[in-house]
Amino acid sequence: SPNLIVITGDMVDAPPHMLLHEMQSLSLLNAENGVFFVTGNHEYYAGAEEWIPAIESLGIRVLRNEHSIIRKGDSSFALLGVDDFNASRILPDHGSDLNKACKGIPPNTETILLAHQPRQIFEAAQKNLGLQLSGHTHGGQIWPITHFVPLQQPYNKGLFSHPGSRTQVYVSQGTGYWG
Repeated sequence: SPNLIVITGDMVDAPPHMLLHEMQSLSLLNAENGVFFVTGNHEYYAGAEEWIPAIESLGIRVLRNEHSIIRKGDSSFALLGVDDFNASRILPDHGSDLNKACKGIPPNTETILLAHQPRQIFEAAQKNLGLQLSGHTHGGQIWPITHFVPLQQPYNKGLFSHPGSRTQVYVSQGTGYWG
């Protein structure tokens, strides 16, 4: 009985007509405060314009540069989600917009950011967000990509406190391989 389920992108790598039937079991995901998703680069490679409504049809809320206030009793926090860091390279009207996601969050509200790529941490730290949840790197588990991940991403896998800020980032290595 989870309180919240979040998915930080790269759930698919083929168009909906090839995979949506296989993903129907995701409609069984259930959490008291909802199931949330943000796009990764592979959703854009596979057709994000089709995937976003397809994922929503499974009962999963896609956060696109927006937030949702999660409440439990008298406590609450803002769950923010942004498009993949490179989304605008594929779809010009998409792209990460953390300013838009933060708009309207009540003062002194704790924040959790869902951002597929760990390199979003620099902007998250500038905005003094509490925690960022990311993926993308596969924990550097695929050779020879292992050697290139640190050139693009500041964090590979695990929990880190970003220097000079209160912002922390947790990078999941995910559940599979690509390629």
